[in-house]
Amino acid sequence: MERKENVLIVHNFYKIRGGEDTVVTNEKKLLKEHGHKVVLYSRDNSELDKHKIFSRLLLPFASVFNIKTYRAVKKIIKKEKIDVVHVHNTLAIVSPAVYYAAKKMKVPVISTLHNFRLLCPAGVLYRDGSICEDCLDKGFKCAVKHKCYRNSRLQTLSSVFVQKFHRFTGIYKKIYYICLTRFNKEKMLRHGQISEDRIFIKPNFCESDGTAKPFAERSGFVFVGRLEEIKGVKFLLEAFADPRLSEYKLTLLGTGELEEYCKKYVADNGLKNVELRGFTPHDEVLKITSESKGLILPTLVYEGFPMTIVEAFSVGTPVICPDTGNAGDIVKDGVCGKKYAQCDKEGFISAVKYIDETAGLNETALGEYQNYSAEKNYERLVEIYRSISK
Repeated sequence: MERKENVLIVHNFYKIRGGEDTVVTNEKKLLKEHGHKVVLYSRDNSELDKHKIFSRLLLPFASVFNIKTYRAVKKIIKKEKIDVVHVHNTLAIVSPAVYYAAKKMKVPVISTLHNFRLLCPAGVLYRDGSICEDCLDKGFKCAVKHKCYRNSRLQTLSSVFVQKFHRFTGIYKKIYYICLTRFNKEKMLRHGQISEDRIFIKPNFCESDGTAKPFAERSGFVFVGRLEEIKGVKFLLEAFADPRLSEYKLTLLGTGELEEYCKKYVADNGLKNVELRGFTPHDEVLKITSESKGLILPTLVYEGFPMTIVEAFSVGTPVICPDTGNAGDIVKDGVCGKKYAQCDKEGFISAVKYIDETAGLNETALGEYQNYSAEKNYERLVEIYRSISK
């Protein structure tokens, strides 16, 4: 009988739950269903709200190396006979101390890169309304100058110090990485400290019953995500204010800092074809997506790995997105969606019309989902674990 690896998953949950947290939950469930012993070591950034003043003053030091994490991870590895340590997020409480603990215990450690934090203190390679790769070309001093992390020079400096310190120790060269797309891998190779043989590519996944509504039973388009500047929400509304798209319905599912702006824009421009639903439960999001002709992702950033794309494919819904970044890497033009040059209104309008008029894309989108199925993902994940265990 084939032996199943004992896996320690390490994750620092964010205050506001997002795609990374969903991936952690999904992968834990997937591994357990296939007979693996899975232990989760997690911390939650909401803990910071409970910290006393003295503890908060120590946080910048703990985010560099949290001794509590180091000791706890070593203890778990020994007690649970862990074969592989799989890290998803270390910011801010877990800290990179987990890497040192795993190496001390001589257990292989792999980190899934959900964002670009190793290359950019803000994690998104975006500044002042456009893509920014200054830190890759000129160094982290650019981030400090522009206060890229939370618009704070002090917090940016703290983030830069964490990266510089662990680059200096060489720990980043000693662990393995999972990039979610080829695009991510190419960016990470510019890190300069990670060799190509330590980077694997494995996308995220979602579960589906493998069925999709026929093209004739679908109508309208849907946006799913936070209503924020970097998600391209303003561009999206301006495009749908164009008379050429007045006959196409757009439903926005989500909340965020631009929610009031969106409501006012829709009212001021009399956009009868645009509906703001606000927060929507996940099951309802999937239902609406499955009934739509297309999912629109007008992002202004490279993104990490938009789960909304894979979930759209899982219900046979094609995707409209820019031809850059990870979204552009995932979506195959004319097969499972339509791409346009970022912020190109004319190209975007053409993409909407193309999806609306092209029958059969729901079937090919569903076919594309097979690359992101749970079973295929499990096979790749175990293949990676066994490769690094050699």
